[in-house]
Amino acid sequence: MATSGGLVFIGATNDKRFRAFDSKTGKELWVTKLDMSAHSIPITYQGKNGKQYVAIVAGGASALDDPVPAGTEALMVYALP
Repeated sequence: MATSGGLVFIGATNDKRFRAFDSKTGKELWVTKLDMSAHSIPITYQGKNGKQYVAIVAGGASALDDPVPAGTEALMVYALP
């Protein structure tokens, strides 16, 4: 997912990381480790407080994981600066 501010967010990796990149340079700007892999497309929205948020569902097993028990999905939400 790309934002109008020049950020690209990617969560579909096997290392349980959610990352933001600069869309012009490709440089990694931010990374966080998730409890589960995030094999989904991130979304962004503006809250009532005027801040922009990015969210992703983390709940997919990576190719390196054992089977994931049902009900272990999580919606992870981060505020943009």
